[in-house]
Amino acid sequence: MEKPDGWFTEVLAGTLSTDISRRLRASLNDERKERPTLRLSAMGPRCPRALWYSIHKPELAEPLPPWAKIKFSYGHILESLTIALAKASGHLVTGEQDAVYVDGITGHRDCVIDGHVVDVKSCSSRAFDKLKHKTLAQDDSFGYLDQLDGYLVGSFDDPLVTSDVGYILGIDKVLGHMVLYEHRVRETSIRERIERYKAVVERREPPACLCGTQPKGKSGNIRLDVRASYSAYKHCCFPKLRTFIYASGPVYLTKVVRKPDVPEIYG
Repeated sequence: MEKPDGWFTEVLAGTLSTDISRRLRASLNDERKERPTLRLSAMGPRCPRALWYSIHKPELAEPLPPWAKIKFSYGHILESLTIALAKASGHLVTGEQDAVYVDGITGHRDCVIDGHVVDVKSCSSRAFDKLKHKTLAQDDSFGYLDQLDGYLVGSFDDPLVTSDVGYILGIDKVLGHMVLYEHRVRETSIRERIERYKAVVERREPPACLCGTQPKGKSGNIRLDVRASYSAYKHCCFPKLRTFIYASGPVYLTKVVRKPDVPEIYG
C-alpha cells in the first residue's frame, strides 16, 4: 500500500533522532554508576552463580568486545525506528520507557501500543523465526517472555493498559521483516522467578553453578551451551574454562579430553 507524501513527519523524525541519541549515549558511554540490582529485563533463565556475581561482583564481568557494542547499538537504532514506524502508521503509542514495579523489582517497558504492553526486539533471523512460527514459548533461551511477563504484571494498574495480553514486536536485523507475537501474561511464573532470584542475591556466598553444558563432538570434550556461552560471568562459574576459535566462532570448553585442532585464546 502506498503511503501519502510526508507520512513520516518532521516531528516524528525529530523524536526518533532524540530517542536514538539517548539510547546510544547510555549504551556506549556505559552511564550506569550505581551498583547493579535485579531488573525485570533480566528475569529470564539464569545460572544462580552467574546471577550472584552480576550483583555482588560486577567488576568481574567479561568485557564486551567492540564488535558486540556495535551490534547492540544497531539493535537500539532498529528498536527506536520500529516504534517510530508504529506511530507513523497511525497507532496510539504511549507509556514509552515508563517505570513499572513487581514485588520490589523495577523495569522500564518499551511502550504501550493501542492499550497493549509491547516489547520491541531486534532479532537474528533464527530468533525471528521463533516469533514468526510461534515457537518462542518452547525455546525462549534468553527469557523474552519472562521479561514481557514482568512488564505486564507491573502494568496491571496502569490506565494506559487495557489488556493482559502483551506483544513482542520483532524486527529481523538482517532482512528488515517484522512480526507481532502475542503473549498472555503468566503472573504466577514471574512472581515465583522473582522470589527465587531475590533469595539468590541475598546469599552471603555464591551458590553452585547451574550453567548448561553439552558434548562437543565425539571426543569427550564438553562445551557450554549457547545460553551459558553468552554469560559475562562464565569464567566465575568455570575458572579453568578454555576458549577455542572455530570457523563458526568461539567455543568454550569446560572439559578437554582431546585438544581441538583450532587456535586457543589464552588469558
